[in-house]
Amino acid sequence: MSAKKQQRLEVVILAAGKGTRMRSSLPKVLHEIGGKSLLGHVLDTAVGMGADAIHVIYGHGGETVPESFPDHKVDWILQAEQNGTGHAVQQAVPHIKKEATVLVLYGDVPLIKNHTLQGLVDKARTGKLSLLTAVLADPAGYGRIVRDSNQKILRIVEKKDASQEELQLNEINTGFLAAPSELLKKWLAKLENKNAQGEFYLTDIIAMAVEDGTGVISAQPENEWEIMGVNSKIDLAALERYLQNHIARGLLEQGVTLRDPFRIDVRGKLTVAQDVIIDVNTLFEGNVTLAEGVIIGPNCVLKDVEIGSGTIVLANCVFDHAVIGKDCRIGPFSRIRPEAKLANDVHIGNFVEIKKSDVADGSKINHLSYVGDTTVGKKVNIGAGTITCNYDGANKHRTVIGDNAFIGSDTQLVAPVTVEAGATIGAGTTLTRDAPAGELTLSRSKQKSISGWERPKKK
Repeated sequence: MSAKKQQRLEVVILAAGKGTRMRSSLPKVLHEIGGKSLLGHVLDTAVGMGADAIHVIYGHGGETVPESFPDHKVDWILQAEQNGTGHAVQQAVPHIKKEATVLVLYGDVPLIKNHTLQGLVDKARTGKLSLLTAVLADPAGYGRIVRDSNQKILRIVEKKDASQEELQLNEINTGFLAAPSELLKKWLAKLENKNAQGEFYLTDIIAMAVEDGTGVISAQPENEWEIMGVNSKIDLAALERYLQNHIARGLLEQGVTLRDPFRIDVRGKLTVAQDVIIDVNTLFEGNVTLAEGVIIGPNCVLKDVEIGSGTIVLANCVFDHAVIGKDCRIGPFSRIRPEAKLANDVHIGNFVEIKKSDVADGSKINHLSYVGDTTVGKKVNIGAGTITCNYDGANKHRTVIGDNAFIGSDTQLVAPVTVEAGATIGAGTTLTRDAPAGELTLSRSKQKSISGWERPKKK
């Protein structure tokens, strides 16, 4: 087969396993690391490889698995009865086109690198069977690679079928392989289930490739964690740590200062510029962008957030679907909720919540306030204990606060209402009508003291 004819790449992902040891009703491949399902990681890898077709063999969990990926262009193939890895790949055979290279991946082995897999594919495009192996200090549980005196691969023996001598071998089969489609189909058709498990082993095609003279070429991953699979919650937790440590190392290499690389979690994509500082116990979800010089304090949670240069986020803040400008100061204990947009040099203080609001340059909301469905102008000062009463029990209404307005402490702004530019609202006011520009508006009952009044006492 010519190299030109082998340019098409088809990926087969085995994802039908039950995962009994996970002790969960959720299909194993839908459990998450780094904020993404195991199978989601593998699908992204296949797409990143430039696959012309992706075939996913699913079984346990039924339609829950394909329904979890409505936006992926995938050929979903149901394996109603699980009879081994060879049987699983056999299900994909009718869907695989001629003159393609087939790459076999696993839905519960999520961290394999594209660079590693590309080496397998390139070797397979020479017309041979390409196999990913690894040398482990503790090969327990894995099938062993059996080589001849010239170090050529002869076969793979599964642990349950291995002799005591073969169990001493420490080169293992990772399960990843690539092969020309026509050869793979021929070998799969010859598989038998004469083994301890009574299953059709995909690994048996190795001996077939040796026997018919095709030959087997091996490759090895750069990192042992690339080939680690998940069979239990212990495995899942271990793989999460490998992933997070890998992400943290990448951030450090980009110049980010991490106060403790072991106390950061990224469940999505974190994009950073120079001189970013991230303190301990921080969690990033979705797509987060931190511009130059941003400082993130400890114990913060940021989800789908964009933060401008020079902004400081103090401890214990929670941001969700928000855009924050340059040179802001936020926190501690601030909550910025969806559709909030803060411009430049905005100060948001402790126990302040902002939701679906635009806050313009230089405005300050420093203490114990709630601002929702509001347009806040430039250089506005909102005092402690202020709330916008934006919900009437059925509908949300908007509040507008003009430039240079001053809102006194303990004010309630009952929307829809407008505070015009330069207006001052006296402390303790409940504002139900628009406040005119440049004037003081307040509403207070007359203060009085009642002589002789006694506080009630317990009987």
